[in-house]
Amino acid sequence: MQKIVDNFTSSWEEVFSMLLEVWMLKWNQFLKEKTYSNTGKWFYTHRKLRSAIRSIKSNLRYLFTFQKYLELHIPNTTNSLEGVNSALKFKIKAHPGINSVRRKKIIYYLLSN
Repeated sequence: MQKIVDNFTSSWEEVFSMLLEVWMLKWNQFLKEKTYSNTGKWFYTHRKLRSAIRSIKSNLRYLFTFQKYLELHIPNTTNSLEGVNSALKFKIKAHPGINSVRRKKIIYYLLSN
């Protein structure tokens, strides 16, 4: 799975989908492993991994938007957005006593300038 994710930004949707399906076939039994509680109820042992795979599969059509609309020059990562978020957090933390209304006003002001 890590090899697939590492190549994510350079893979096309069809290739990624195929690799994901191959990975799921290979690890099918592992993903179906169950754990039984003392009461006899069972749950999937690898719930978080199953949840991550389900999330990838359900959002796959959105993951490659940057490649479908090349004319929009959409970045393939969210690094620039994370930079904006961290700058906002830094400025908000400088004012720890403000209420949520004033905090929203500061964020609005910073984003609109």
